[in-house]
Parts: sequence; C-alpha cells; structure tokens
Amino acid sequence: MDDSAPRVLKPKDYKTDIAPIWCPGCGHFGVFTAMQKAFADLALRPEELVIVSGIGCSSRLPAYTNAYGFHGVHGRALAVATGVKIARPALTVVAVGGDGDGFSIGGNHFLHACRRNADLTYIVMDNEIYGMTKGQPSPTTPPSFDTALTPGGTGISAFRPTSVALSAGADFIARGYAGDPIDLARIVALAIRHPGFSFLHVLSQCITYRPDERSWKQSVERSEIPPTDDRSEAARRLMADDGLTTGVLFVGNRAVYTPLPTADTATLDDIERGFAL
Repeated sequence: MDDSAPRVLKPKDYKTDIAPIWCPGCGHFGVFTAMQKAFADLALRPEELVIVSGIGCSSRLPAYTNAYGFHGVHGRALAVATGVKIARPALTVVAVGGDGDGFSIGGNHFLHACRRNADLTYIVMDNEIYGMTKGQPSPTTPPSFDTALTPGGTGISAFRPTSVALSAGADFIARGYAGDPIDLARIVALAIRHPGFSFLHVLSQCITYRPDERSWKQSVERSEIPPTDDRSEAARRLMADDGLTTGVLFVGNRAVYTPLPTADTATLDDIERGFAL
C-alpha cells in the first residue's frame, strides 16, 4: 500500500463521536448528511475546513463535524466566518445557522455579508420557528401561524430570505430541502465551489413545533429552469416563487472581497497605544 497516496475521504470521515441531539424527524439530520456527502465529493480535508455557527438547534453542527469549528454567540456567525476567511483565505469556510439566528438577531450581519461578498458559504436551516426555545415565531413564520406566544399569529409578513439576499448583493443563491439530501448535497457542493458569498436557504422541517411542515415532502419541487445571472430576472422569479422551489436560483460574477494590503503590520502594543487616552 502506498502511504504517500492521498486518502479517499468518505462522508463518515466528517463525523465526530458526538451524537446529534436533535428531535426525531428533525430536518437537520438530512442537512448534516448532505453536508458530509458534499465535503467528501469535494475531497475537502477536515483540517482545511471550518464550520462556524451562532446559537440554535442547527448551530450545534460544529460539535458534530470533524473539522475546525467555532460555536459563536447569537447572530454573529457571519462576522466570525468572514474574519476567519480573511485571516486564513486558504481555508474553506462554511457558516451554518437557523432562521432566527440568521434573519433576526443576525439580520444585519446577513445583509452586509451579502454585499461584502467574501468567499464563504452560508447555509441557513429554516424551519420557520424557534425550535430550541420551544416554538416562538421566527422571522420566517407565516403571519397566521398560532403559537402560545402569539395566538392567532403575528400578523407580520414573513421574511423572504432569497429575495433579501439578492437585493443585498449575494453572488450565489440557492434553495434546498432537508428531505432530499442527495440533491441537497449537490447544491452544497456547488455553493462551496462558487467564488464569493454563497447563500443556501434550506427548508428543514421541525415537526415538533411545526407538524404542518410534514407536507413539504409533497409540496417541494425541484426547479427545471436554469439559474440566471441577471438580477432583474432573478428578482422577478424570486418574488413570484412560493418558497418551495429548490435548486440553484441565481449565480453572479461579482469580484470576491479581499482586504486591501497594508504596508506595515501593527503589533498589539501599537494598537493599544493608538487607543491610549
């Protein structure tokens, strides 16, 4: 056996010994399966891969993934992921989170990550509810959905992640479904390959607090239309979409963000002196 030959990686090589504690039937199991397959298909070495998350059910993923991981504070996954990518551009950086973490407290970071266009991938597992904190409405919860906190619903229009991402400047926009992990793995791989900020919106059911999401299995449809590179056309498609179409929806060609080089490298002492009163 040739020990110098590169090791062929399999999906199981990206799993740690920590077993996920998601509820039975949670869509995040399918997303994690798809991510492992995509990493293996791309032959990403675990030591060259970084998974960054915020807070929430889906944000437990760094602990379950055999790679570098950072489990950050609520809503700040993209800030950390951007810093990692800028500091270590050779690493593959994937940020993960949920609809609450990404679109509520993390909404401002989401907008600016889209417009900045650093070369990283953001996978949001959207179950349209706050699952970890027992079923409060999230930004993507339908306005009429009953919860204990909002009887009769919030009456507030749901956040449209893909449309917002497009208008903010995201360079790759796609949607996947946790119940179709084979196709989702394909989309994850395409998102990672794309240079620039790739946003992947994943329909990931929470049957504990949103049992109605079982119907997604019959409602979700793969797009038969090739992705467009025209933002105006993409806007028309996304605004007309019912939110249940999967596939790559938009692929742009913006220049990838790279920080301007500096002539000198400041030390910590230099920085402290600059802030001295």
